[in-house]
Amino acid sequence: MDFKDYYEILGVAPTADKKIIQQTFRQLARKHHPDVNPGNKDAEEKFKTINEAYQVLSDVKQRKKYDELRAQYQQWQKTGGQQQQDFDWQNWSAQPNKGAHTQHANAEDLEDLFGNTSPYSDFFSSIFGSKASNGRSAPPRPRRGRDAEYEVDLTLEEAFRGAQRSLEMDGHQIQAVIPPGVRTGTRVRLSGRGESGKNNGAAGDLYLIIKVLPNELFERDGDDLHLDTAVDIFTAIAGGEIRIPALERPLTLMIPPRTNANQTFRIRGKGMPNLHDLNKRGDMFARVKLVLPNALTDQEIDSITALASARQKQAVPGEVKL
Repeated sequence: MDFKDYYEILGVAPTADKKIIQQTFRQLARKHHPDVNPGNKDAEEKFKTINEAYQVLSDVKQRKKYDELRAQYQQWQKTGGQQQQDFDWQNWSAQPNKGAHTQHANAEDLEDLFGNTSPYSDFFSSIFGSKASNGRSAPPRPRRGRDAEYEVDLTLEEAFRGAQRSLEMDGHQIQAVIPPGVRTGTRVRLSGRGESGKNNGAAGDLYLIIKVLPNELFERDGDDLHLDTAVDIFTAIAGGEIRIPALERPLTLMIPPRTNANQTFRIRGKGMPNLHDLNKRGDMFARVKLVLPNALTDQEIDSITALASARQKQAVPGEVKL
């Protein structure tokens, strides 16, 4: 039987408090979980080891017993002890059918991961005990299926109107309905559409993880939409109406006289629907980008040139001409 240094396994100091131990365990468990590393035996063994270390160090009584054993074992090594079988394990071994350990990891999940083989080492079982079996097989209990995740890409238009996707789970086709107003990172829950349960247990849930793709016209900010809109210099100077795009249908925007470049107009209630209240909408913000009119005639160019020349000749009080 080999001694296990659980502090070294988790990479924490012997003085670490329960919060640090828990945080460290969670980080390592996510990294080495068999579902994240399918077929990787090294990761599987690492996961078993860190889970075992956490069982001991997160339990006050078990940690106290372990700390005392660890101190005595280290003292034994300092006095020349080398062969682990020569250490007096008998004083530390759990009595048969007593001292059954508390499992912080779900026993059924461990069974799913490792089958009928024990996820604990001989050291753990010998020192802290393991759950005794009465020799009779308990009837299988219903087991809920695991939740599943599925990433779904949507266009901005689909996020605006809502969408449907045909997905395949456990060999079954699922028609998934995605509500309007979702954004990147939204989790859409489909109850009972995850992995099938065992022994007539309920199925898990399916979570659609939404990713809204970039749009060439609109930039989204929460439920608001922003776009650049081209305004020719004549309309910017004299004012007038222009047509701008929107996700429902084009809109008419009134441009007041003397409108400058980058001036922004707010169109209320023409943004994205609110995911939690479809009666609410964000706003749309149209930012002015000045452009030259298409196909200026020679007469128009001459008129603009004359106007520019006249303005240059106007004397500005206090202005010094060089």
